[in-house]
This record gives sequence, structure tokens and C-alpha cells, in this order.
Amino acid sequence: MQKRLTVCFLLLGCQFLSGMAWAQGFILKPGTFKPYVTAFNSADEELYKQLIPNAKAWDFLSQNIPLFECPDKQLEQTYYFRWWTYRKHLKQTPAGYIITEFLPDVSWAGKYNSINCPAGHHFYEGRWLRDDRYLKEYARFWFRSGASPRSYSSWVTDAISSFAKVHPDTTFLTDLLPDLLTDFTEWEKMRLDSTGLFWQTDNRDGMEISVAGQLGQKNQGYRATINSYMFGNAQALVTIARMAGNKTVAEEYTKKAAIIRQQILSKLWDDKAKFFKVIPRGTGTLARADVRELHGFTPWYFSIPDEKQAIAWAQLTDESGFWAPYGPTTTEQRHPGFQLSYKGHECQWNGPSWPFATAITLTSLANLLNDYKQNAVDKRDYWKLLITYSRSQQRILPDGDRVPWIDENLNPYTGDWISRTRLSTIEAGSWSEKKGGRERGKDYNHSSFCDHIIAGLIGVRPQHGNQLVINPLLPDNTWDYFCLDRVPYHGKTLTILYDKTGTKYGKGIGLRVFVNGIEKASSASLQRVTITI
Repeated sequence: MQKRLTVCFLLLGCQFLSGMAWAQGFILKPGTFKPYVTAFNSADEELYKQLIPNAKAWDFLSQNIPLFECPDKQLEQTYYFRWWTYRKHLKQTPAGYIITEFLPDVSWAGKYNSINCPAGHHFYEGRWLRDDRYLKEYARFWFRSGASPRSYSSWVTDAISSFAKVHPDTTFLTDLLPDLLTDFTEWEKMRLDSTGLFWQTDNRDGMEISVAGQLGQKNQGYRATINSYMFGNAQALVTIARMAGNKTVAEEYTKKAAIIRQQILSKLWDDKAKFFKVIPRGTGTLARADVRELHGFTPWYFSIPDEKQAIAWAQLTDESGFWAPYGPTTTEQRHPGFQLSYKGHECQWNGPSWPFATAITLTSLANLLNDYKQNAVDKRDYWKLLITYSRSQQRILPDGDRVPWIDENLNPYTGDWISRTRLSTIEAGSWSEKKGGRERGKDYNHSSFCDHIIAGLIGVRPQHGNQLVINPLLPDNTWDYFCLDRVPYHGKTLTILYDKTGTKYGKGIGLRVFVNGIEKASSASLQRVTITI
């Protein structure tokens, strides 16, 4: 009898909490999307378990992620798939929670199988989780546990600041300030030379065997990537120093950021090619490489360029440039160094499409469309790139079934995951333990996707301060409806929906923005709205 009463009270409690949720104005029901996770679990070969195994995936996701609904069910599926894979990489260690890149241990990783190369993506993606403990502990891990925060180029200071734009915590940021300043200083010692530019090897930029990388001595080059990252990190340090009331540091890093920006614009921009390029290092000259590479869009990730340089984006949609059916190529296709090789190293950046680079390109393009006046590209181009990216995240099984999949690099013409194809037979027709073992790249956490839905397509533009900007990048007349619900932001919960007829959600026609269930803004069309939160 006591047990039966306990169950009844639990059920009533759940119904009460559910009623509270509806009272707060939540539109979407989590259970509607559970079948996605059930299907992912059913099709999965769960080789490597970490903090949250498949059996607990839905419990975690239903409590932590924003819900998303749209008419494009493949895009919707990819959204939930990428949260499902992100969850796999949450790992509890003696130094706190971290986010991994590979699920199996790999020999080139650092402490607890950590790799700093994609940490920026981890923070931009994971900032939309309701529970902020994971990323706070991950941030401290990089600087206070003997980890290796400078093994690869990184924009982690910018990313930590961007995380705090969603989950504001001045104490958390200012407490990290000394560590972040030390990190910047160490980068200057390691990679800043008399040219005034930061340099990096292509490998330690996360981009092995790139075309431009092969031109410098020991594969070294002054690249738009690391220089843009350091600009972003400097800008973030200005913001955090101001929060800490440290005017001296804020002024110092304002100057550093301005110098880095000027170096990028004056030395890495090729006015003839209309693109940011690599300068190979150690050649006795500061001549730029003769190749456009996709990472030349990185300066827009931090809104560095002037408006006149937006002309570079014409290369994105050019089929002789970067455009391809399964994602942008990492090297312009017209260049003689472009290739798609199934020989040699399995991870080449001289042609294959890489989700890491596509994710940077999408964020950069969203910034361009939000922050610049230009005519080179428009919302339709963002939409096409996002859809192409989503469609590429699949794999055809031997029995012909198509399943969601994220791996390392892929053939931009066929969608084949090149690294997987190579590694699956690399040692006596099977997987090599030295290379990371079975399905090394499966569920690879080296990019972002959900952030491009939330901050890009739907247009939640996070920022420090009390303003909320919503600027959807969905082209007009594309969908009749969408809803992004249960979005954590500044300790509140957002709902952003669009309903062309007003009959889908019953909240009225057009764009609607709710904060804690209360409507704060509306528009008959998809356009920028700004509110105080």
C-alpha cells in the first residue's frame, strides 16, 4: 500500500511539474523527439562508454538541450543526432568534467585523452546545455590540472567568454583571468616572431598536409587561423579584464588586438586573389602562398575584416572554388594541389571536406550576415551551406540503410568518410590499434552543429549585458513554421517560434519571442528583434 501511494505521489508530482512547464509557456513536448534518440541507440554499436551511456542518453538530453522543430525532418534529425553524440563525449575525471574529441584513447592526446584542438567548438556547442557545470569544470581543467592547452592552435579564451554570454558568471570569468593571461603570454613566447605575426605548423593547426603548409620550412606558416584565434582571445581578455575592473589589462589587450588585426589585414590579405592566405615561414620572404584554402574565412569568425573584404565569400559558392555536393572543400578545386587521396595519411586537408572547417565557415558566415553590409552572399547561401552540412552527416551501411554519422573527413563529391574507409583496412585488412583502434572517428567531436541552428539559423545572438538579439537567417518563404524551445539564456528560458498562419502553435502569425513563457517581441516577418532581458 505504501509503495502504491509513493508511486501515485510521484506521478502527481510529475504531472505537477509538467503543468508548471506548460504554465511557463513551453511549446514543444520532449517526448515528441524521444524516438530520434531511441533510433540512434538502436542503430549504434556502443563501443566506448563514458559519463552518460546510451541507456541514459534521453534522460540527460531531455533535461539539458533546447528542443527544435521544423518541417525539414532530416535537419531536425541531425540536430538531435549531434546532441546525442556530444553527450557521448562528456567524461568525468579526477580533475573534473571534460569534453573529449575521440571516444577511444589515442596516443597523441593529452591528460585523460583530452585534445585542445576542438575545444573552441566544444564551448560554442555546449554553451546551450542547461547545466553549466560541465563547461565550467572543462574550462578550469585546461589551465589548472596539468593539461596541454597549447598543443594545438586554439580560440579557447574567446570560447569561454562566449559560453558566459549564455550563462553569465562574472566571478567564474574573473577567477580564470590570471590563467587566461598566462596562456596568451605563453602563446606569444611560442608563436609570435619579429614579423608581428603568429605562426603555426599545419599539423598543430589541426590541418595535416595542407597545400600551403607544405610550402613552409617544417610545414610552418603565418596563418589566418592562429592569428584570428589570438585576436579573438585578446578581445575576450579585454572584456573579462573590464569585468574585473582591471583597466590596465583591458587597455593593454585592446592594443594587442588592434595590432593583430592590422597584421592580418595588411599581410595575410591578398588583394589580387581577394582572399586571406598563408605566408609560408622560413622561405626568406613574406610572399603569400598561391592557394586559397577554406580556413581563409576564419577572420570573420571574430568579425575582423573590413566590409570591402566580403568579396572573398564569392569563393564559397563557386564550384571551382569551395562548393561541392557534400560540403565545402578545404582547398579551392581549381588549384593543382587540390586532391582527394586514399593513399598516405588518412587525414589530409588538401581537398577533403572537414566538419571542423565547415563549422568555422558557418559561424563566420553568420557573423558576416549579422555584422556587415555586403552583397557577396545572403541568407540563401547560409541556408544552402547548413543543409549541405547536415546532409553530409550520414553513412550508407553495407545493407543499404542510411544512418546519421559524424566522422573525420569526407569525400566532398561522394560523401564517403575517407578516414574511416582508410582506417578500416589499414592493418592486415582491419583497424590499427596504433591509429586509435576500431571506429576511431565514429561520433567524432571535432566540430559543432547545434550552435549553427541556434545562433545562426534561428538567430539567438548571445552577448554580455542585458540585451537579447534574435536575427533569423532562414530565407523568406522557406518554412511555414519552426520552434526553438527551452533555450537557457541568462538564467531564463527562451522560446523562439515562427508560424506563417498562426495555426501551428496557436500563438499568432509570424515570429514570436518568449522569455519564461511571456511574449516579449513579435514580428509578422522574419527579421531582427531586440529586447531587454
